[in-house]
Amino acid sequence: MKLKCAIVDDEPLALNLLESYVQKTSFLELAGKYSSAVMAMKELPDKKIDLLFLDIQMPELNGLEFSKMVPANTRIVFTTAFGQYAIDGYKVNALDYLLKPISYVDFLQAANKALQWFELLQQPREEKESIFVKSEYKLAQIMLKDILYIEGLKDYIKIYEENQPKPVLCLMSMKAMEEQLPPKRFIRVHRSYIVQKDKIRIIDRGRIVFGKTYIPISDSYKQAFQDFLDSPSQNK
Repeated sequence: MKLKCAIVDDEPLALNLLESYVQKTSFLELAGKYSSAVMAMKELPDKKIDLLFLDIQMPELNGLEFSKMVPANTRIVFTTAFGQYAIDGYKVNALDYLLKPISYVDFLQAANKALQWFELLQQPREEKESIFVKSEYKLAQIMLKDILYIEGLKDYIKIYEENQPKPVLCLMSMKAMEEQLPPKRFIRVHRSYIVQKDKIRIIDRGRIVFGKTYIPISDSYKQAFQDFLDSPSQNK
């Protein structure tokens, strides 16, 4: 799989360095490099870019402002010398955030994350082994096999994993999460809860038990949950 990428940076040395990194990364194809966001804004819409390496601190139009004009299916990796922009990167859904000076190792890790993202998009839900979710200011990869349950909290969700003391907090709706998960492996049991079927060990008085947590099964989901319990695969 090849990813079409572009670089936007007002520093010639940084622009050339990132170009050299792209050229030695086999799955990246450079579709354009620009010394300002204004230049990029004129040309990029016609090029259907998959991955954008974008500097933040630039004159006229900075990277954060420009990122909000980029198509939703273009993934962004911010490149900057200013660490305080991390929170702003979170607001615009950055795939990764590279601090200058950028090593090839760090560049390659970000590029590989982008490759995994696009490969996952092409996979049918039932074949997925992991998903990417927006956590803090980056997109984090979560292995499906590790998920116990997911809790919805208005505009956010919490993903609880086995052997992890804290959940992963994501800016995402339960509906959007449910659409990513393979239905053979996960089941909605409540407006605020999705559980992984093969992690269920104890059901106590209509509630699923994970340690000290009791997850209710609401009336609207009881029949679907009962059908799951009665299915032949559960009675083997």
